[in-house]
Amino acid sequence: MNALLPRILKAAYRKEPISSFIIIVGAVDAVIGGVGERWTLLTFGLLMVMLAVAIRWWQSQRRETELAEQPVTHFLPPNSSRPALPMLSATKRQPPHR
Repeated sequence: MNALLPRILKAAYRKEPISSFIIIVGAVDAVIGGVGERWTLLTFGLLMVMLAVAIRWWQSQRRETELAEQPVTHFLPPNSSRPALPMLSATKRQPPHR
C-alpha cells in the first residue's frame, strides 16, 4: 500500500494538475482546521475539496462528450495488397572478410 499510494497520487496530479492542487490545499486546510479546532478553516478546506472534485468531474464529463463527437480518422488504408513492413528473417549475415 505504501508504494501504491504515491503512484496513484502522481498519476492523478499529472492528469489534472489544477484540480489536484486545489484538493491538496483544501485537504491541508481541513486537517489544520480539524486539529486546531478552527471550524471555519475546516469548513473552508472541505468546501475546497468538494469544489475540486466537482471541477474534476465536470472536466471528465466534458472530455467524454468531446471524444464522442470527434470523427475517427484512419491514417492507414484498411487492407493493403502487400505488408507494410518487410518480413524479418532468422538468417545471420556473414561478417565482411578482410
